[in-house]
Amino acid sequence: MSTPARADAPLGVAVLGSTGSVGASTLDVVARHPGRFRVVALSANRQVDVLWQQVRALEPVYAVVADAAGARDLADRVARAGLATRVLAGSEGLQAVASAPEADVVMAAIVGAAGLESTLAAANAGKRVLLANKESLVMAGGLVMDAAARGRATLLPIDSEHNAVFQCLPRRLAGGLAEAGVERILLTASGGPFLRRSPESLAGVTPDEACSHPNWTMGRKISVDSATMMNKGLEVIEACWLFGAVPDLVEVVVHPQSVVHSLVRYADGSVLAQLGHADMRTPIAHALSWPDRIDAGVQPLDVARLQGLEFEPPDMGRFPSLRLALDVARAGGIAGAVLNAANEVAVERFLAGQLPFTAIPGVIEATLSQGDAEGDARSLEGILAADQAARSHAAEHADRMAEAFS
Repeated sequence: MSTPARADAPLGVAVLGSTGSVGASTLDVVARHPGRFRVVALSANRQVDVLWQQVRALEPVYAVVADAAGARDLADRVARAGLATRVLAGSEGLQAVASAPEADVVMAAIVGAAGLESTLAAANAGKRVLLANKESLVMAGGLVMDAAARGRATLLPIDSEHNAVFQCLPRRLAGGLAEAGVERILLTASGGPFLRRSPESLAGVTPDEACSHPNWTMGRKISVDSATMMNKGLEVIEACWLFGAVPDLVEVVVHPQSVVHSLVRYADGSVLAQLGHADMRTPIAHALSWPDRIDAGVQPLDVARLQGLEFEPPDMGRFPSLRLALDVARAGGIAGAVLNAANEVAVERFLAGQLPFTAIPGVIEATLSQGDAEGDARSLEGILAADQAARSHAAEHADRMAEAFS
């Protein structure tokens, strides 16, 4: 377990995925509280120019770039500027900063499977882990939760829905949800940009259309996941791990306004909800300061002006990706790793203009039917092997489907 910061010293924050939307929001919140937090590590995939601007402004102890060439480029800039920042590369570099003694808090905001090993490293090292990388739990929920328990880490959810549920649950859940009187967890979903669009018109959807979320500003991959509602399916799996819930206890409710971020229903008939603007700085500030509250830079919600809040069940015919994810949630085992891998491949192909939007769930379903879900979910090696096999199969299915649609 990491050595805790002195009571009068600012907490060291490592932001993994600092050039993405969640990373940028984290840096914004941290900057509002200079006496409380200090940035000790930053990381980026390939956006070296953006990372360099952050390094120059914040002078962290560490900076990590995904590839060696990018790391050399950044290291040259750091040296020319006379900064003391140590530049690292790749997964090994991410794991090193996630477990570094300078980091009290680790924002795990790397999108996709690429964030798994650093999340595990932070959990094993006993950090306060701010989990924005839902794929870690989808792929390897058992490993991450075991690592957090073993390392005595504090795992706090950053997804607005899970953070909302966390705020609506009692502080102590040692006896489980049933003993706390929890009957249902309701995850709200905006429905994305195509909620009211005719299914027949979706075959020609462009990446820019799919990434034009009506309420949230997000990265392109997660925006596509919102458009297919795969994002909500992944969140159901994440909620099961975070809160010790069986899949049938977690319900998805479409709420187009994105004002109510999620709800918890209790045995006495009460339903507790967390409301707020669609701004990721709110859950980030909550997790950074928990159990305290700090200014997030977000305007308060004026409830007197709220009108027409709508709720409805999701249309599984319109959103087949959600149906597939819910099936995987019930299946458990290695199926989560296969689902995530197939989805990442299909979305990448769509964003590259190589696959129609409506073919995304087809690639996922075909990959899940391949039989790779029989692998070993009890080891990182088994999970990574299933991930790689599923990616290979998904690429083959994507090639065939692209050809069929052309």
